[in-house]
Amino acid sequence: MSGLLALLDDVAAIAKVAATSVDDVAAAAGKAGAKTAGVIIDDAAVTPKYLQGFAPARELPIIWRITRGSLFNKLILLMPVAMLLANFAPWAITPLLMLGGSYLCFEGAEKIFHVLFPHASHEIAQDMTIKDPGHLEEAKIKGAIKTDFILSAEIMTIALAAIEAPNVWIQAATLAVVAIGVTLAVYGSVALIVKMDDVGLFLANRAPTPVGRGLGRGLVKFMPVLMWLLSVVGTAAMLWVGGSIIIHGLEVLGFGWLGHHIHDLAYAAGHAVPAAWTGFTEWSAKATMDGVFGVAWGLVLIPVATKVIGPVVGRFNAKG
Repeated sequence: MSGLLALLDDVAAIAKVAATSVDDVAAAAGKAGAKTAGVIIDDAAVTPKYLQGFAPARELPIIWRITRGSLFNKLILLMPVAMLLANFAPWAITPLLMLGGSYLCFEGAEKIFHVLFPHASHEIAQDMTIKDPGHLEEAKIKGAIKTDFILSAEIMTIALAAIEAPNVWIQAATLAVVAIGVTLAVYGSVALIVKMDDVGLFLANRAPTPVGRGLGRGLVKFMPVLMWLLSVVGTAAMLWVGGSIIIHGLEVLGFGWLGHHIHDLAYAAGHAVPAAWTGFTEWSAKATMDGVFGVAWGLVLIPVATKVIGPVVGRFNAKG
């Protein structure tokens, strides 16, 4: 009996340690997840564009496939690399973050460039005439997962930098919780967004009251506006997040001139308004200047990506 009681006491002690670890993981995951808010907004805003043009019946299956791809990106590809870098080559994290930030700046600036100067290359026009819907769906899913990979890399790296864990196991568990939680939150939100027009159509046709039918018609009419707003927000978030990552990276590497000037200008703007608006104004000014830098850096990268990197990658893929 004494042996059994001793065993139960040991089990209780292990359970207490495990419970403490779970609490540590949850707290660290919450803190790290909050740090990635900017990229999460970007991810949620960008993804719905990949579903435009598909039948409603294909929307949720496509979202599910992108979700699986995102989890694979985070848990299988990025998490082991992030853990290795954090513990054996922390000096490489900042350059990699800046590389991802440059991609976000390029994507955002390219969208603005295409709006201001609409054009299409022969390859794009040829791709848009694809007759096989299955091929088009595969291409869209691959494009979404590719973009998700960049955003996921940013999320995982930012989260890793924010995690204060006593050991590598808590660090890994926290990173996994952030990866799963962020992915489900982003793509769950995307699923709700893209199905709202179907909900509106259902209400417009079958709601038992005029108010319900009116609400349904309003939802149907509002969804194109919402999709446009999400596109604008997604582009702005890309440029803001990408620009801020580059500027912060330059500061870490010892080139803090630009970051210090942006901080000083934002501080001056924040203290030029009533105290109640100081924090918001300072944040808005800094985000705007980060975004403007993101546009400028992205415009510089457009010819580099389209005239140099793109053709090289195209030849490599053709040979493969």
